Parts: sequence; structure tokens; C-alpha cells
Amino acid sequence: MPLPDMKKTRRSFLAATTAAASVAATTVYFPWTEKAFANQSKNDRPRIGGIGLGGMGSGDCRQHAGFGDIVAIADVDRKHAERANADGRIGKGKANIYSDYRELLDRNDVDVVSIATPDHWHVKIAVEALLAGKHVFCQKPLTLTLEENQLIRNACRKHPDQVFFVGTQQRSDHSRFLRAVNMVQKGLLGKIQKITVGINGGSVGGPFAKTSPPPELDWDVWLGQAPRVDYIKQRCHGNFRWWYEYSGGKFTDWGAHHVDIATWAIGADAEGMGPTTIDGTDAKHPVPFKDGFPTVDNAYNSAHDYGVICKFPSGIEMNVTSRGDNGILFEGDKGRVFVNRGKIAGAPIDEKWDENDFDSSDLQRLYKEKPAEGHKNNFYRCIREGGLPVSDVYTHVQAMNTCHLAAIAARLGRKIQWDPKLERMVGDEQAQGLFARKPREGYEIHRV
Repeated sequence: MPLPDMKKTRRSFLAATTAAASVAATTVYFPWTEKAFANQSKNDRPRIGGIGLGGMGSGDCRQHAGFGDIVAIADVDRKHAERANADGRIGKGKANIYSDYRELLDRNDVDVVSIATPDHWHVKIAVEALLAGKHVFCQKPLTLTLEENQLIRNACRKHPDQVFFVGTQQRSDHSRFLRAVNMVQKGLLGKIQKITVGINGGSVGGPFAKTSPPPELDWDVWLGQAPRVDYIKQRCHGNFRWWYEYSGGKFTDWGAHHVDIATWAIGADAEGMGPTTIDGTDAKHPVPFKDGFPTVDNAYNSAHDYGVICKFPSGIEMNVTSRGDNGILFEGDKGRVFVNRGKIAGAPIDEKWDENDFDSSDLQRLYKEKPAEGHKNNFYRCIREGGLPVSDVYTHVQAMNTCHLAAIAARLGRKIQWDPKLERMVGDEQAQGLFARKPREGYEIHRV
């Protein structure tokens, strides 16, 4: 398939890079707002394709539509696609609908792709989108396995001209999460000794009835790389994350957010960093397991009660747990701070320890020398200006390594060892066997 020349596509859109870089060189920033994009002529606006138009995908596309035009929609559920096309903020009744996302990627006039499929489809579609010359916004959790972390990282390295953005919106929460990250990185809490990452427990349910899939859904394609099984309503829309076949349960659901913030704060988000010991002995699943796999196929199977202890070479202990409040507790030898989407609390916050240590320059540093602004704003700014987005694939992969390792340790119900530099298990062939999964024939991921 011939690749589109992105330097010529949407010429005015990309020509703005020079002007934007000039603004970025000053101390005053003007965010790429929806209003600014709305004022562009139609030929200057990026053209966007949405792949996966359930609740999350539709919500993302409504936001993308503030910066460009949704011209194509792809979903294996016809109802999802038609509803999104009829939406006055998404397709406006004019977008082309596809059941096969590859037809959308074949279009040379699509500049940006928004991916919000179930987790087990993310990397395959994302790699093919990069090969097709598209900029990619992909929802979290980005990967299904440790191997997929390597595959998507390699693909992004080989396609540096395309911006790849991961939808972990907590990286754009300036008043809470970025404030906590800044406090830790500046040593205001002293030496961090322990981090508690509260991600809630998984759902429990079943046995569920096996039925025929609804006529609008292509169930075989929805399954993708996962094993072929009979349709169960609770395996599909809205509930797929409670099955290890399609996700990592809460470890990768909320973990993709909170573990990401925790590893960012302690500097464990660089390649070669990560935990070396992961203890999953204190984990329970709603169904019996044998050798890391569920023994029944008609009930939710991801862990629902756990406290997985991840130990880092620095001596920091991270407890990824279903117990207690949802959020992140950083404990240092000088103070402790708790942060979640509703609050940031602790004596260091109440006493304003960071009053003179958290300003616009700190936010700019955390944003990789770009202005602090909304998630989609940052994505489209990076397309114009170049550079890595605040939520980049490389740091996300490091967080996902920890998330997947926690899930593997929980599935095996024991302690495992990990070499973060070689990215492989140490002395445990069974655990290493969960590093990757063999996809169904025809659903292999491109290796680039």
C-alpha cells in the first residue's frame, strides 16, 4: 500500500509548524483551542478517522471534531458506527462508514486516526495506522501483553514523523496529578519509600449464558487475535476488561492511569527502568485458575481482590491494590501526599510546601517544554510543532510493563523476577510464557 506524503497532505495544516515554533520560543503560549481550529478553512483542517465508536470512542471523536473533520468511521458493530455518523458533533451524517478499519487506513486523505477499540485490538490497528502514515491518538491501556509493549515502541521509533498520543488524561491534570509529580521529583517529600496505588477491585459475575451475537455485530472479527469462543454478552461492550483474553483487568484499566503517574514521579518511566520483584501471592480471582489460566469460560476471570507488591532497584515499594481509596499515596521520609481525580491532600499540601516550587516553568518542563493545556490540544500542537506529547508511547510502555507484570504475578499467584533492562523474566519459564500470546491466524501484528 503506498504511503501518503504527510509533508504534502493538509499543506496549510503542517505549514503552521514554523509559526507555531516561533510562538513556542517565547514565554507566552497560545493553546491550540477548538475556536482557533474552527477558524481554519476546510482545506486546512486535519481529516480524522475514528476506529471504535462505542462510548469512549464517540466521546473522543466529539473532542477531535473541535480540531478537524471526522470524515470516516470504522466499527465492527454497525449500530455504533451509524449512531456516531448521525451524531451532529461527529459524523454529521456525512462520514463514510466501514466495517473493516483497513479500508479507513487505505484512505490517503485521512491524516489522524483515533483508536478506541477494546484493548486487544489497540496495537495491531495502531501499528498499521503508523505504516499508513497517520498520526495516532490511541486510548489506554495501549497494550495487551509485554511483547506488545516492545512492538508498538519499535513501530513508533521507526515512524518518528507521526505523532503517537496515548489517552491517559491524568497527565493533563495540572492542579492535582502534575502537582504531585512535581513534589516528588523536586524531593519535597524527601526520599520516596513507599507508593500505594489504589485501583479498585475487578468485577465478579457469572456463569453467563452463551447466545447468538446480535445481527449488527461481527463477533468473529471483534474477537480478533483472541481465541474463538461462543458469544456471551458480558464478554463484549462495556465488560470486556473483566476477561484476561481481551485486557488485564483493573491492573491495566486503572493501572494505566495511576501506575503511569507513580512511575513518572519516581523516574521509573525510562527504558531499562522498572520493578525487579513482583509479588502476586496476595491476589484472588473470581474463578479457579491453573498455571495462570482460568478453568472456566463463562464467568469474569480477571483478579478482583489483590495487593501486588512491586519492588524497584531504588528500594521503593509499590503496592498495586484493590483495597482502600482509589488514587496514589506517595510516602517519603519527609512527608506524604495522596492524589486522585477528586483531590490532592496531605500536610505538605495543606502547609503549601510547594508554594514556591510549582509554577509555569515546572508545568512546561513536565509538558516536555510545551505549554500546559488540554489533552487533545497537546496532541494537535505536537502535530503542528513536532516533539513528543505529554502522554507519549515510550513512558506509557514503561508503566504498562509494571501493570502487565502485576497481572502475571497475580495470575500465577506467586513472586516473579523481572530484568527491566533485558525485559524478560528471570529464572521462570512459566512466567516468561505469559510474556506474549499467540494470535489467531490472520490477526498477527505487523513487526516493523
